[in-house]
Amino acid sequence: MNILLFSMPDSFEHTPVITMRMPNGALASLAGNVDGHHRVAVADLILAQHDVAGTVERLVQEIEPDLVGLSVMTFQRRTALRIARLVRRLRPSARIVAGGYDPSLAPEAYEPHDSIEFIVRGEGDLTFRDLVRAIERREYVTRIPGLSYRAAADADRFVHNPPRPVSALDSGAINPPNRRARVLTGYTFLGRPIDIVETSRGCTYDCSFCSIIEMRGRNFHTFAFDRVLADIANARALGARAIFIVDDNVTLNVRRFEALCRAIIDAGLNDIHYIVQAMTSSIAAHGDTLAPAMRQAGFRYVFLGIENILDEDLAFLKAAAKNAAREGGRTIGNASMQAIEYLHREGMEVVGGIIVGNPDDTRESIERNLAFARRYVDWPYIQHPTPYPGTPMTEEFRTRDLIVNDRVEEYDGTTAVVRTAHLDAEDIEFMRWRAERWMKVRHLPSVLRHYPRFVLTHLPQMMAHTFRGSTWRSALGLESERAVFRRYKTIRTRERDYMPDDAMVRLKPEATEREAATAEQPAQV
Repeated sequence: MNILLFSMPDSFEHTPVITMRMPNGALASLAGNVDGHHRVAVADLILAQHDVAGTVERLVQEIEPDLVGLSVMTFQRRTALRIARLVRRLRPSARIVAGGYDPSLAPEAYEPHDSIEFIVRGEGDLTFRDLVRAIERREYVTRIPGLSYRAAADADRFVHNPPRPVSALDSGAINPPNRRARVLTGYTFLGRPIDIVETSRGCTYDCSFCSIIEMRGRNFHTFAFDRVLADIANARALGARAIFIVDDNVTLNVRRFEALCRAIIDAGLNDIHYIVQAMTSSIAAHGDTLAPAMRQAGFRYVFLGIENILDEDLAFLKAAAKNAAREGGRTIGNASMQAIEYLHREGMEVVGGIIVGNPDDTRESIERNLAFARRYVDWPYIQHPTPYPGTPMTEEFRTRDLIVNDRVEEYDGTTAVVRTAHLDAEDIEFMRWRAERWMKVRHLPSVLRHYPRFVLTHLPQMMAHTFRGSTWRSALGLESERAVFRRYKTIRTRERDYMPDDAMVRLKPEATEREAATAEQPAQV
């Protein structure tokens, strides 16, 4: 069977493709877990933003897929549905399956779109493998845990099989990813070829904004170190000189993470740069030994989940516990400062994850968080609370009638789609936008020091991206910052439209009819 897997081209504002283009690890894992006699191609469309429709058309024609998979986050939903329609026009016989956070948590949003025949909910490694086997053998799919499908009796609705239990990663049931299945190239982080590796899955905290725990529950499972080190070695052998550790919460077990750092050092895999996400409380409590081990292992950037520096906002975000500094079993304050100090002491850069625009935020409370970011974090990753499907945060925003935007393509974290009790959404986003541009400029000397060739080559493009919407008139103070901001918003809206409706491929009528006539009959369900 020929299988073609797509991740979406839609990117986050904080990770522009000029500086960061990372692969989708879930798709490589799917490719590694289907039976070996299938031909699998993975296409990360983040590498093809300049011509999404043309790239999809070319790959469908080259691979002639029997099954097409789409990995989708909520802000990518519109693009995914347009790609599904395009694939259906190009190859009517192909079965189309969607997976990822958005289909898992909002399957009802996909019911009106008959191009999508299946949804893989939650972890996809084993569910997708079982689906491929069922289609190949023409077996019923009604017993595949974690799968949703359209029944012949009512094709307008999905039938949802029981959920699949999360995988115990130490069982060996999940194979390593198949990176060789990728058919596009150009993954990069500040000029260094990058790949991703996971060492664990899950988290036991209950942050109100988190889709992970809604999709898989509160749990934590780990891969054995020999598997992790082999995975890193595989990525390096294929050219990676930077690795993003994508674990949901690798610092949940600090001693394990520290041991992993030492294992990386002992294996001689510390000649590449690492990026990781971390909890402030863990770094603050163990940073005296953990931070030096991280630095020696090759960690350069740490995404620190600060979330907010105000206790009342941390309470709303349900993130107080993972951001608390403790002493003698008692909470003695916010752990962010101590965590940042440990990381800076070892020369690591802090990407500051902060959320502003919570229900009771005022102009003053937002400015306090922005002032903290200006002073202490190296690269701002400031976001607005976003009502993703199924999260507790969404219910509160809905109950308080604070959601002002239901265009999910704008649910990217840096578009304010909710207001507060005191501020309009546009005011909140304007405050963040105005502050962040200059925070990013202040980080340039550090990037130049560590990645000089990249900065010297791409500085004009980096500055142009950061200051989109600015003109000579605005630089000379001849127009207001609000005017620049609104122009930036228009540009950002245009950037999001990777698959405009008029981008559908114009097929020859006879080709469409021939393909439809030879289409396989659906597998029985």
